Amino acid sequence: MTDHPPSPSPTPRSLIITFYGAYGREPAGPVPIAALIRLLGTVGVDSPSVRSAVSRLKRRGLLVAERSADGAAGYGLSAAAHQLLADGDRRIYHRPTPRPGHGWLLAVFSVPEHERHKRHLLRSRLSRLGFGTAAPGVWIAPAHLHDETRHTLDRLQLSGYVDLFKGRHLGFEPTAESVARWWDLPALAALHHAFLDVHEPVLRRWARRRPRPAEDAYRDYLLALDSWRQLPYADPGLPPGLLPRQWPGARSARVFAGLHGRLREAGAEFVAGVLA
Repeated sequence: MTDHPPSPSPTPRSLIITFYGAYGREPAGPVPIAALIRLLGTVGVDSPSVRSAVSRLKRRGLLVAERSADGAAGYGLSAAAHQLLADGDRRIYHRPTPRPGHGWLLAVFSVPEHERHKRHLLRSRLSRLGFGTAAPGVWIAPAHLHDETRHTLDRLQLSGYVDLFKGRHLGFEPTAESVARWWDLPALAALHHAFLDVHEPVLRRWARRRPRPAEDAYRDYLLALDSWRQLPYADPGLPPGLLPRQWPGARSARVFAGLHGRLREAGAEFVAGVLA
């Protein structure tokens, strides 16, 4: 039993994005809808749910209807989706460990009242990027998020409402106490523990398992990646020295890295077989 809240069940739309991020960019070209249904069925998503989620992603401009080389109906990634996934790669697979001296990124925005819907969109997007709230209209994040923040605000045509600044925290309270105000650290720790509760036992099983069946590896990797890829956004990589003792973030990162190293390539073999 665990005292931590359970991980939310993965949604079909999230799993499809996770699949394209992991395997849908190589080889280049659309994924036939029949193959996508087979691949998502392996992780428990039925055919109607796949088709419905694909339609929503198409309306959002992330998937584009195309024909595969043999003429089958399929879906490829839009240019915006490629940029989104490229930004995600840096977070998910190359997570930096900043030191306190690396500084902070401030986002200060002002939105006219007649465009207040954009105010909500800005708050939502900054929150998804991992920003904490320093004061009303003032959001803060580790400085290494600068490039991704610019990409995101430009892509959403929100950059005209925001000023970005880089700097250091100079007081008056200790920076660790400020960080505990800017972010909900207990909630972030609970997300890490929920990931560990589900996927750390999976890593232990695979560490003892030989051989590695490709379909099983694909299933466990896709579910782990879908769960993990949310965490580097909720927890943006805060300097370890500013976090509570026994912070679970490094442990959950090691568990994901272990699953990635053991399972991704075996999973790619299964995907290649389905696409063939």
